[in-house]
Amino acid sequence: MSAQDDGDGTDAVAGFAALLRALKERTDRSYGSLARRLGMNTSTLHRYCAGDAVPLDFAPVERFAALCGASAEQRLELHRRWLLAVAARHRPRTVGATQEAPDAAAARAVDDPAEGPDPGGSAAAPDAALKVTGSPVAETDTVRRPWYRRGRVVASLACGCAVLAALGALAAPPEGRRASVDGPARGGAGPVASGTAEARAPERPATSPGPSTTPPTERPSGSANPKRNPDASHPTGATSAPPAGGQPAGPPLTWSVNSQAWKLGCGHDYVVAKPPSQVPPPPAPQDAAPWAATQNAVHGRETLVQLSVQGRSDTAVVLEALRVRVVGRTAPAEGNAYAMDQGCGGSLTPRYFAVDLDKDRPIARAVAGNDSGTPIPAVRMPYRVSAKDPEVLLVAAGTSSCDCRWYLELDWSSQGRTGTVRIDDNGRPFRTSAIDGLPRYVYDTLDRQWKPYSP
Repeated sequence: MSAQDDGDGTDAVAGFAALLRALKERTDRSYGSLARRLGMNTSTLHRYCAGDAVPLDFAPVERFAALCGASAEQRLELHRRWLLAVAARHRPRTVGATQEAPDAAAARAVDDPAEGPDPGGSAAAPDAALKVTGSPVAETDTVRRPWYRRGRVVASLACGCAVLAALGALAAPPEGRRASVDGPARGGAGPVASGTAEARAPERPATSPGPSTTPPTERPSGSANPKRNPDASHPTGATSAPPAGGQPAGPPLTWSVNSQAWKLGCGHDYVVAKPPSQVPPPPAPQDAAPWAATQNAVHGRETLVQLSVQGRSDTAVVLEALRVRVVGRTAPAEGNAYAMDQGCGGSLTPRYFAVDLDKDRPIARAVAGNDSGTPIPAVRMPYRVSAKDPEVLLVAAGTSSCDCRWYLELDWSSQGRTGTVRIDDNGRPFRTSAIDGLPRYVYDTLDRQWKPYSP
């Protein structure tokens, strides 16, 4: 995956690459020598150090730091910069910038009236008054109507206000009847009128804007308001309390998903319903997604999902729980199993969440990692993230008996709000199929062809 300039993403990738180059310069080894020790191509290592690509897994970065003699503090800093770079590469696009332009254009259209003669100059004050009101009708008239029709709009509004004022004066009750509505303290109160006034008072707040789905222009009847209060609890995936503006906001966190991650960055199996002669050579790890899409490949035996999560601001967001939902199980997919490597390994095993899709109710079980004999603590929920503290969660879901379709649910909480987000493969469930009993092939780089796998 090539680095792209998407706001502050370039700075994060460049900082990560700069630290890699600094560590490399401490040694007398060349890129080729280091690449051979790491078990990767020289060009791949050079792309990492140049900032043109970011490794999908921290294992090769950890081995690189060990070869360069990095200290514990430098390894921690390298891990932090790698997290920021991965999060920047997978950061979703926001819609705030695209929505700002139309709003700014509308504001300029309102502030700059249409060109043309303004007879008498009397329309300037009414136009300014229309801008202050913020009414949709006023804004439409100010922006779209030509100058010679504005006088009619102002005159019509003035006439309407006069008529409403006259009707209000005629409909006002006399002083004696007004006292009966206000209550017994004013004298002459009737019990029915007093009870009506007291019963309607609690209903007024229910008509104010809130998290309900009722449009602002609709006014629910008085009998419906008491029934809606119990239903104003928290629906699944919604926030528990709206902000001061009265409109529910979106989740306070962002996330991105990479469902084409490979074990240790080099090992994976795909099930493809084609003979070996029609299957192209295995791709580089960063090109796995387009390769799998063109071959209609299904993850074989195991699916690794990298989930990058961070907050939208410096406010902490607590990740409460990670759940697994299996939506379908069928017989394993037909075809051949194609291994993307001939075996690989490393001294660092990252921490992850293990999922057994063959269970009736699979759970995401936290598993600790290992760094050359030193344990890496497992990720324990609840876990805190923010804009400055992103986290990459690795989920390894495997099966040996089915073609499983599944997705993840991530519960979060922040500042008294709670919610749940669905993690899937661009709107579709993840898919993992067993490969037991299928013909398995590996690619021979010398003969440039697929050959049967021999353990």
